[in-house]
This record gives sequence, structure tokens and C-alpha cells, in this order.
Amino acid sequence: MATVTVPAEARRISGLEAVRAFLADHGIHHEIWPLEDRVDPAAPAERILAAYAPEIDELKARGGFVTADVIDVYPDTPNLDAMLAKFAKEHTHTEDEVRFILQGRGVFHIHGTAPDGADTVFAIEVGAGDLISVPRDTKHWFDLCDDRRIRAIRLFQDTSGWTPHYVEGGVHEGYMPMCLGPAWVPGSRGAAP
Repeated sequence: MATVTVPAEARRISGLEAVRAFLADHGIHHEIWPLEDRVDPAAPAERILAAYAPEIDELKARGGFVTADVIDVYPDTPNLDAMLAKFAKEHTHTEDEVRFILQGRGVFHIHGTAPDGADTVFAIEVGAGDLISVPRDTKHWFDLCDDRRIRAIRLFQDTSGWTPHYVEGGVHEGYMPMCLGPAWVPGSRGAAP
């Protein structure tokens, strides 16, 4: 289940309702999709997409998405460092970024505006079962956790897929990946041991 961390406040938010409420205040949608007894998360992409067709079709109708695929990243994925470098710089998209996590963990770092109007950066750690939708034009970046593993369904409104628009002077360099383990220390300015 997703966990939110606000480094500047040394605050960690957990629990489904608390996470959803925090994210909703920032325009980010989160829900949990079923994993057990649906399909083996390691099944071929075609079986994954067929198993989640009702949910995918609902998202397509609701959000104007036209295509879905499965991304599968392992530590030995060819050119992994170059691929991750594209995700790890602050950027925006001209469409919502929707991901349903099947396996592994990762962190969406969001650079936005708090409900009180203040500039804020927070991290959303997602894992198996989490669906997240980051609205278009939201400044963000993404990091994998230490195991460098993620498998997810992605939805796109444009058949060309994921296109980043990098933010000049992005704040991403001031933050480290925030995958939280039991040894995480509040106030560590985005650093995880």
C-alpha cells in the first residue's frame, strides 16, 4: 500500500484513507486494485491486460486513454541506468500518468503546491496493488527502490506513449530516492539508508 513522505516536515503518512486524503488534496488519484486470485503478476503481458480489462476499460472511458501496456523492469534490464535517468529528472507530461503496480516498488516525487499555496515536495512510494494517477502538467520524477524492480500496467492517451517535458532548474537534484524501509529516519531530507 502506498506511503507518502513529506521530507521538509519529516512526516510520513500511511494508511489507505490518510494517504488518499493527502493525495486528493494535491489532485492525485490513488486506489487499490485486486491482486490475489486475479492473475499471476508474472504472467505474460497479454494475460495481465486481459485479466484487468474491466478496470482498464473503465479508466479508458473515464480518462480518454487509448492504449495500455505492461512495463517490466529488472536489475538486469539492458540500458537500465539510461532509462532510469530519464525518469529521475523533474518533468511534466501533457497527459495524466497512470500506473498500476503489479510487482516491485517505486517512488513518485511530486513538486507542487500545498493546499495553503506553499511550494512543496513529497514522495509517494507505491507497490503491488497500488494504482496512481498523476495529473498532466504535474512536476514530478520517479525512482525505483533498491531492488530496481517494477512491473506495471501503463495507460496512455496518446499512442506515442510517454513523453517527458523536463523542467529547467528542476529540484530533483536536492532529493534522493525515498524508498522507506524500517530504518528510515524522519528528517533525513529524502535520504533512505
